[in-house]
Amino acid sequence: MTTALNTMQPARLAIFIALALAGVSSTLYASETFNTELVELDNPGMGKADLSAFESGSQAPGTYHVDIILDDRLLETRDIRFMAVKDANGSETLQPCLSIGQLKAWGVKTALFPQLDAAEGECADLRAIPQASADFQFGAQRLAISIPQAAIDLPARGYVPPDMWDEGITAAMLNYSLSGANSRARSGAGTRSDSQYANLRPGINVDPWRLRNYTTWSRDASGQDKWDNVYTLMQRAIIPLQAQLTLGDSSAPADVFDSMPFRGVQLASDDDMLPDSLKGYAPVVRGIARTNAQVVVRQNGYQIYQSYVAPGAFEIADMYPTGGAGDLDVTIVEADGSEQHFTLPYASLPVLQREGRLKYALTAGQYRSYNRSEEKTPFGQLTGIYGLPHGITLYGGVQGADKYQSAALGMGKNMGDLGAVSADVTQGWSTPEHTAKTSGQSWRARYSKNFITTGTNFSIAGYRYSTRGYYGMQDVLGSYGDSSALQDRRRNRAELTMSQTLGDNLGALTLSAAREDYWNDGKSMASWSVGYSNYWHNISYGLTWTYSKNVRSASENRKSQKNADHDQLLSFNVSIPLDKFLPQTWANYGMNASSNNGTTHNVGLNGVALENRALSWNVQQGYGTEGVGNTGNVNADYKGTYGEVTAGYGYDKNSERLNYGLQGGILAHADGITLSQPLGETSVLIKAPGAYYVDIRNQPGVRTDFRGYTVVSNLSVYRKNDLTLDPETMPDDVELEINTRTVTPTRGAVVRADYLPKSGRRVLMTLTDNDRAVPFGAVVTLVGDESGSFIVGDRGQVYLTGMREQGTLVATWGSQSSQQCRADFTLPNHSTYGGIADMRATCRQER
Repeated sequence: MTTALNTMQPARLAIFIALALAGVSSTLYASETFNTELVELDNPGMGKADLSAFESGSQAPGTYHVDIILDDRLLETRDIRFMAVKDANGSETLQPCLSIGQLKAWGVKTALFPQLDAAEGECADLRAIPQASADFQFGAQRLAISIPQAAIDLPARGYVPPDMWDEGITAAMLNYSLSGANSRARSGAGTRSDSQYANLRPGINVDPWRLRNYTTWSRDASGQDKWDNVYTLMQRAIIPLQAQLTLGDSSAPADVFDSMPFRGVQLASDDDMLPDSLKGYAPVVRGIARTNAQVVVRQNGYQIYQSYVAPGAFEIADMYPTGGAGDLDVTIVEADGSEQHFTLPYASLPVLQREGRLKYALTAGQYRSYNRSEEKTPFGQLTGIYGLPHGITLYGGVQGADKYQSAALGMGKNMGDLGAVSADVTQGWSTPEHTAKTSGQSWRARYSKNFITTGTNFSIAGYRYSTRGYYGMQDVLGSYGDSSALQDRRRNRAELTMSQTLGDNLGALTLSAAREDYWNDGKSMASWSVGYSNYWHNISYGLTWTYSKNVRSASENRKSQKNADHDQLLSFNVSIPLDKFLPQTWANYGMNASSNNGTTHNVGLNGVALENRALSWNVQQGYGTEGVGNTGNVNADYKGTYGEVTAGYGYDKNSERLNYGLQGGILAHADGITLSQPLGETSVLIKAPGAYYVDIRNQPGVRTDFRGYTVVSNLSVYRKNDLTLDPETMPDDVELEINTRTVTPTRGAVVRADYLPKSGRRVLMTLTDNDRAVPFGAVVTLVGDESGSFIVGDRGQVYLTGMREQGTLVATWGSQSSQQCRADFTLPNHSTYGGIADMRATCRQER
């Protein structure tokens, strides 16, 4: 289009610019203004826009999604309503409308300033607080609030006020995990077998109440089916007490006494309600498999996890919470049928508490054993841990049942540079079945220290059952109905865990050791493990040596050819990135040498692929001595919108195995049913209708479904969690003004994060009337949808989003009726570039 500016002669143009600049400079000393004549050179006939609102840098009043900064501390991100207010100089600025409740939540001592004079929900007058101010930094979408420190009761770092905690929506859910394996013989030594396993975890949320169940099913190679109800419970948070109320099946905490499974009621402190700065766990299972092996984890007799691993070192960090404590019994079933067993302590014991902090648990119910032959004896338990001044913590508790009573008392001390130590004693009085009443004591001591200067971190725990007459409550109650419950009574147990960094680029050493013996028949066990790990130019490598010794009891010796099992295992592994040749791919090698089972070597490739790293895979080939021969396996794991699928194939000289798995979650809510990856303890429902197949940042494989819904799990409870929709994966016909929401869920909640996508086409429209462009800065709205507005740019062009196929636009550039026009439009059938339609429309002025 030819403009008036193009047709002006240079001399006349120079004179015009000089006069315009003179007009601007004449007002420089009064205020910062802009001569709107300069933007009307293209269309002098349509008048000029009223840009006074922009001359002082202000913006339109309304609600904005802003970061709230109080005295240089980020408090939260939320919607705040802003109003136009004149300052002392008569200039208009946007000021926030903040309620007294919001100021209280941010730590402002509102009671000291009655002049704030605002009822709940109305705008408080910040001028009532001397030297307080609020600055809306529009470009950064930040609200910077400055309040004198004397007027603020600073909360602990990480503190989130309870009134911001979200109990979530009413919802029903089902978590499922299905897995199986089909094996067949490759030689006369092999056998054919099929096995399947499933766990189902249904639940219902209503207001603060959470109903949960955990049921497992398994079918072994002989075709025998087995169902287990691991637990059924109802739980809710008691926020004023910073505690959780549990009704049903659970386990008493293991911080004073050994964990005790029960069916009944429990009120126990929930440390997660405290901010991180005031706080004082599913464990990671690590081991080494000699062959393509099956790993089974049991807790309190229940099978809670099953997986398949390749030869070499493995790590399991994705077990579901089981609602209680108790040591984990880990079984590694090798391809040749041999088994490895070890026990992993489930509960670390952070006994030390801050001064004035009381941690407690009150439990009453029936003893609940996985062995149905054992009696369901009623019992009660009370424990308490209290922080005293000078780094001292006192703790203790009592247990009581018809055939058992005990009392415990202990003390912990933070000794500064010398570390932390705790010691306690438990006195027990018990009457096991077919045994006379007896009593005894159990002594326990623990120590931990992190030497920052040397990079040394170790903790040691020693347990000594000092008299033969001491029994734990679970031993005694379990003896009624199960005569074997008293066979394995520990007398001594010692554990050591230590790590040592070796300086820059020199790696780290780890050491762990455990030894325990029993009162009956001289049974004992011991294990040692020493490891070294390092990396060089992104190449990681490690070396691990383990030693284990199990001395059988006299009764077990009669069933075996030898009285002890000894084994030493040396493992080496190295992983090399292949980014220069294959992106996100690593080559790896592993060697395992066993004193009893020969040596195996494995070499392979592993990596991740697809968008958002949704697919992980590995291929491995190996060889072993002692008759093992060639082995191999290939595995893949795909995390998608509607769930997770795993598959693998492995072989050795005797057999080959195909294993498979499917896991995911189903969530029923007011807006329908949403399928997802496995649900965690706490989840958020993403609701973005119309924003279909949009990725969720930092969540591999998670994207919205065909309706714009999905579920994100594993949130931090009582903490702020930011959830961001990736705008790069947004459909062309969808716009999202705010793509990040912040939620603060309570434990077990299903919270909803509402996004407001604007569905419709994107249009670059030129608005003219008789070749005269709509003025620069005019505000355009869509008739029937005044929720959003658009600003006209140069030459009457305006960028519009969320547009329907036809409608009417209203452009306004002043307060007079003659300073607006209406444009009827019908969008073209096809977009011209990048999903954006380019068109012209006639905007007729009101007469």
